[in-house]
Amino acid sequence: MGKWFKSGSPWIWMTGGAVSISLIAVLGLLLLIAWRGLSYFWPADIYEWQLEDNNGVKSTLIGEIYDREEVPTERLISAGHKFTEHPGEFVTRYLVKTGNREFVGLDFRWILATDIVSRTTPADVAKLERTKNGNFYGYPIAVIEDGKRLELNSEADIEASLFSHIDRAVDISDQALSLQKSDIGSINYQIERLRLKQRGYELDGKLTDKRKADIKAQIEQLNQDYLVLEKDLFALRDQAARDSVVVRDMRGEEVILKLDSILDVSYVNHMNVLQKVGHWFVGIGRFINDDPREANTEGGVFPAIFGTVFMVMLMAVIVTPFGVIAAIYLHEYAKKGPITKMIRIAVINLAGVPSIVYGVFGLGFFVYMMGGSIDQLFFPEALPAPTFGSPGVIWSALTLAILTLPVVIVSTEEGLSRIPSAVRQGSLALGATKAETLWRIVIPMASPAIMTGLILAVARAAGEVAPLMLVGVVKLAPTLPIDMNFPFVHLERKFMHLGFHIYDVGFQSPNVEAARPLVYATSFLLVSVIVALNLTAISVRNHLREKFRSLEH
Repeated sequence: MGKWFKSGSPWIWMTGGAVSISLIAVLGLLLLIAWRGLSYFWPADIYEWQLEDNNGVKSTLIGEIYDREEVPTERLISAGHKFTEHPGEFVTRYLVKTGNREFVGLDFRWILATDIVSRTTPADVAKLERTKNGNFYGYPIAVIEDGKRLELNSEADIEASLFSHIDRAVDISDQALSLQKSDIGSINYQIERLRLKQRGYELDGKLTDKRKADIKAQIEQLNQDYLVLEKDLFALRDQAARDSVVVRDMRGEEVILKLDSILDVSYVNHMNVLQKVGHWFVGIGRFINDDPREANTEGGVFPAIFGTVFMVMLMAVIVTPFGVIAAIYLHEYAKKGPITKMIRIAVINLAGVPSIVYGVFGLGFFVYMMGGSIDQLFFPEALPAPTFGSPGVIWSALTLAILTLPVVIVSTEEGLSRIPSAVRQGSLALGATKAETLWRIVIPMASPAIMTGLILAVARAAGEVAPLMLVGVVKLAPTLPIDMNFPFVHLERKFMHLGFHIYDVGFQSPNVEAARPLVYATSFLLVSVIVALNLTAISVRNHLREKFRSLEH
């Protein structure tokens, strides 16, 4: 036994076991997040309950079961609930999403199993997903086309007509939204640039009557184009709002809903498994591709995905050359001495600084100092409204570049130190200069280590939230950092981030129950984005490792 301990085998087994347990725990956590997040998009059955409370008041409830729990009977009694018969030690209660927010207030409600008289899953009940006020549950009983109620003889005819009319309204609404974002947005952007151009001439004392007349003529032409597009926009909106649907809700009343506010309708209770799977994939696709709605508790997260990936890629472009150059200088050029040693200690210590400190530094140095100076030098016509002197994606990328710089420097230095000195000496002996040796021999051989540092930097930067809250990220960004307006890439704009989206939905949402599943879904999406970025970097690293393996021999 003593020899076995001295051989080190127990420590190897303990280390392997600890690593295995850690991997199992991480995989288990990821599976839990994936299950709780992806199950949100599965089309759940829609129930109709007949309820009767202890006072004999009867009511009807339509909705989806979101959660259930066992509540101690004594706790309910102490809260003032009375039972005609003692239900036992525990009572089951259900959290039901009822929707129809404009008529019933909150779209979630707890019901006790003791109040349930009956529960059914009617085939003709539908869930209508809307652009505002959440879902609407009820029985579609008629379709109104251009003010006239269509004569439909069966539920199947109503369903087919409703689907076709909703598809028409959604297509027209998409055209209106595209017109508003692209053409009308472009005109507004050009008018603002002309206004700033005129203001710049005024500040420089170069605003002649001719220039003023030219700018005025251009603005007038743009305003005329705007009026034409505005007319087209209103026409599209009127066409989208032409039709309506009549729905009988849980109160038994007929409600008329405009189809321009409805995104989709689903008769979940008569779907088969394949139809539910298709609906599930459609729901995931919309979550990835759509913009958020209803204070981020509805819709998708595409702006957050785009902002996260764009900011991380911009950070990688900034941090890689600076980190590599610093590592090359420290390892290849700097003399070994106390100053170099202190610099290395400082670099290592920088990796332990809390991220929020980097955020405060970025806000003070990048945003206020550098951004304010840029505004005064290049954008004085826009002042006092800041252009670069406010949080934006460029300052977020620079802040995270400084945060992850020590990782790239240390990893690159490790890669440089593993290259034998004989390789450098052989290259110099063959007549190459030191710069040529670095560029053609050393850096290619160290490229896998550089990519390793970049992988670690991306993994950390993609999950950071605290510094971004100070230097660029916002709850809802009206436009993306990239569009079709010159100069096409707008680094001064604020952006959305998946990490901040999780924080906002989970802790700042006015509708906690509706936000809870989205926290899991967005968390799983953030992990997926980080894994995808890392896998891409790992594949590049492996390719470089194979490409330059011959240099090691």
